[in-house]
Amino acid sequence: MAEVIDGKSVAEDVVRTVKALTAELVATGKAKPGLAVVIVGEDPASQVYVVSKSRTAKECGFHSLQHTLPADTSQDSLLKIIGELNADPAINGILVQLPLPGHIDAGKVIQAIAPEKDVDGFHFINVGKLGTGELDTAFVPCTPAGSMLLIERVRGKDLSGLNAVVVGRSNIVGKPMANLLLAANCTVTIAHSRTKDLPALARTADILVAAVGRPKMIRGDWVKPGATVIDVGINRIPAPEKGEGKSRLVGDVAYAEAAKEAGAITPVPGGVGPMTIAMLMANTLASAYLAAGLKRPSF
Repeated sequence: MAEVIDGKSVAEDVVRTVKALTAELVATGKAKPGLAVVIVGEDPASQVYVVSKSRTAKECGFHSLQHTLPADTSQDSLLKIIGELNADPAINGILVQLPLPGHIDAGKVIQAIAPEKDVDGFHFINVGKLGTGELDTAFVPCTPAGSMLLIERVRGKDLSGLNAVVVGRSNIVGKPMANLLLAANCTVTIAHSRTKDLPALARTADILVAAVGRPKMIRGDWVKPGATVIDVGINRIPAPEKGEGKSRLVGDVAYAEAAKEAGAITPVPGGVGPMTIAMLMANTLASAYLAAGLKRPSF
């Protein structure tokens, strides 16, 4: 059976490191890192995420600020708040919780965030830096950044010569994941719903990343023996065995099957999920370091 990659444990390690480095930064007379979270509307899942992010920021010793806006907030009002946060020296990271209400252009809002405070890594400047290998100053989207850290915990930082297959081509996970793997000297293939003979391609992967949003799509016989499997998917499916109307979370990988073939695999839940908030904290700390003229810490 495969080694189970404990994302919860690694995420806790990252948060402990951020907390310690924040204390060191403040002890030298520098300002504490500041994270501002902006949420528009009352989406229940978004509310849970925002509470968790704010709680973790406070745990890390950050200056934590939250703007909770009604669903009918105008785009201009939201952009005004972002402009004020861009100009606030106490804020190093700005996160606008997605999804936004339909009357707001999410793309325009994201591009309004100052690139040096874009700790989600969605601004075109950060996307461009990642794509051209400027990792020292780029902010990488938190989920692929966390996935990469999990891969490095298993394989080491030098992935030279390994074949990586990323199933999924989203701007949030698939594409940045592929760029991170390229920067680590992998040979990378991005696959998607129109890829021919996807199972055969997946079986060539020493590192297989599943980020398609389809429950249990990646079967056990798609996995190369000994491969490292990173399951980014979080899908809720019916669980009648738990009772009427109950559900459970599964990934994009058929875990029980794949674990028999893989060398290491992330579970769902407890794998990539916890890493996302941890890497948000790491990005915010990195922004504070860069603002202070210091070299960003590595994790």
